[in-house]
Amino acid sequence: MEPSRGLKRKRKRKRKAEAKVEENGLATSPLSQPLPLDWWDDFSKRITGPLSQSRLSLTFESVFKISRKTFNYICSLVKEDMMAKPANFSASNGNPLSLNDRVAIALRRLSSGESLSIVGDSFGVNQSTVAQITWKFVESMEVRGLHHLQWPSTEADMEETKSSYEKIRGLPNCCGAIDTTHISMSLSTMGISNKVWIDHQKKHSMILQAIVDPEMRFRDVITGWPGSLNESCVLQNSGFFKLSEEGKRLNGKMIELSEGTYLREYIVGDAGFPLLPWLLTPYQGKGLSDFQSEFNKRHFATRMVARRALARLKEMWRIIQGVMWRPDTNKLPRIILVCCLLHNIVIDLEDGVQDEMPFSYKHDPGYRQRSCESVDKTAFIQRENLSLYLSGRLPL
Repeated sequence: MEPSRGLKRKRKRKRKAEAKVEENGLATSPLSQPLPLDWWDDFSKRITGPLSQSRLSLTFESVFKISRKTFNYICSLVKEDMMAKPANFSASNGNPLSLNDRVAIALRRLSSGESLSIVGDSFGVNQSTVAQITWKFVESMEVRGLHHLQWPSTEADMEETKSSYEKIRGLPNCCGAIDTTHISMSLSTMGISNKVWIDHQKKHSMILQAIVDPEMRFRDVITGWPGSLNESCVLQNSGFFKLSEEGKRLNGKMIELSEGTYLREYIVGDAGFPLLPWLLTPYQGKGLSDFQSEFNKRHFATRMVARRALARLKEMWRIIQGVMWRPDTNKLPRIILVCCLLHNIVIDLEDGVQDEMPFSYKHDPGYRQRSCESVDKTAFIQRENLSLYLSGRLPL
């Protein structure tokens, strides 16, 4: 049987990644060789501290949460930047750090969320080296890996996305699910005095807004806004909002629900977002009709993809899961973006390690759902027509 278009595209993404490794010449450069057979054996023997106490069960995947294939690909992306002079990083014993060593240090810092001192002690380098290598990795990835975070660029890609969303609970023409999460921070005395970072749970945080496809891949993200802002405000200050309002996004094929009744492209979000022609939110309040309640159930099941994606992001890249210790609020958005890129790379390369991650919807524990009362009249009619259509009550 001939593979489906979606499967073909997945294979194409994998082939591109594999080709990227080859074209960067990793197999021919001694310092930048991605994973020679003895690299992990040698590197694992240098691990010290608490991480080394489980040496018998210590595996590459348990330390970095990705497969060697994915690691190899990431090395190919950042090789040129990470090995550029004059950054001659070395271990505490004076030995130079190879490309693999440097990427390993950066990935461990991002995936474990451990302090600079703990990561440094584990891998035999000082704190400043860990900090410099990690930031150099972030700077490289936010440029070299950006092609892994894109809005569907072709009609075929978008049709595949819509088809996959419809298979969840029957919502037709849905192009994405949107949600936000808080990145908690412990600020310095000077930062604490700035109340803009205090969110509605009385914590200091930064907001990440993400739009996700059915495979939990991030298609659009915005971050850097203070935790005091609500979802509606963050949305309205995003590039996605501007593009959608101008008709430059979510402007593809309409579908006919019944004669003369059409449904445009849209995304789904929770009650914290405004109801817009291109963003459908659930019905609120009590006394909902049966078809409105049914719509809410379908809507809830569909938008859970975004919750799962954000929960997976924080679980896998724990530097943004806990409380960031006195982060640079200008650098933190760039770290968050790179974690999103790494999240997508794991999906694009179909990394099997992700299947072993715990399954969770809880990305913002302790935060209460807030509601937005803003309702666009056109969007209200569109949601009503869709609800009637799903219940079989829309006149033909």
